[in-house]
Amino acid sequence: MDDETLPDLNLLRGVVAPEILQAAETASRKLRDVAIPHALAGGLAVGAYGYPLTTGEVDFLVGDEAFEEHTGGLVTLKLPLIAVGGVRINFVALDDNQQERDQTRATIEQPLVTHELPVVSLSLLVYMKLKAGRQKDIADIVELLKRGRIETDVVDRYLGEHAPNQLRRWDRVKEIAASEE
Repeated sequence: MDDETLPDLNLLRGVVAPEILQAAETASRKLRDVAIPHALAGGLAVGAYGYPLTTGEVDFLVGDEAFEEHTGGLVTLKLPLIAVGGVRINFVALDDNQQERDQTRATIEQPLVTHELPVVSLSLLVYMKLKAGRQKDIADIVELLKRGRIETDVVDRYLGEHAPNQLRRWDRVKEIAASEE
């Protein structure tokens, strides 16, 4: 794996409510039971990489196996799991772009694992946050950078190879982080 930074769910303990972590573990177990490749993404993944923040939901990047296509273009979840207890579970599909599908597929087939929970690689997490482009997503990356949790050369290589269209935004995020230190 190119990422030197490994996720650690222990970083979330005491910050994220125990029922959120329990929901993530339960949902992951159910996804494994039905052979759906997946990896934790979103706010919990950000926290596992060193910027723990509170969240009320669980996000998983999932493979196509998570969805069933029906006539008329209707798509449903094969595993009808939308919540565990009161915690919302979100499934993020792989992109339609073949190059992106290939890079994300590799991550969910061989994810980094912490406490039996698969997590997206840090480079892919940065890419997903950059692509989303919301203020909150950019702020998450800035905070990880300020804490020294992102090896910029690793992400530079990853984006250069897989998402060169995000390099300008990435450079801007690095500038923001540097100006705030």
